[in-house]
Amino acid sequence: MIVAVPAEEKSLDSAICVSFGRAPIYCLYDTEKETSTFLDNKAAEASGGAGIQAAQFLADQKIDSLITFRLGENASKVLIAANISILKALNLSIADNIANLLEGKLTSLNEVHPGYHHAH
Repeated sequence: MIVAVPAEEKSLDSAICVSFGRAPIYCLYDTEKETSTFLDNKAAEASGGAGIQAAQFLADQKIDSLITFRLGENASKVLIAANISILKALNLSIADNIANLLEGKLTSLNEVHPGYHHAH
């Protein structure tokens, strides 16, 4: 299983970034190989629609699950359409969240927000 986590730094000890769409980095962790890859989030600098772009980017990486604190409605639609499970992050490091995932302790993220739409 490939798990994506929005990260502040390129380290498994990193805190999870509170913002999904504007996270500077995504950690992709392969639970079978026990390897991690860190990818820069090109959508972080977008003027709008960062969450949607980030969700599509992760869907294109063929991830199975996303661990995050919160998610916008449009980004969640992209992930759900790609059959990606969305899990609620704990206020711990990336490594600790992955450990909790493997132990079956993470719950589904059910509450999505409308997203941060900038009025023009």
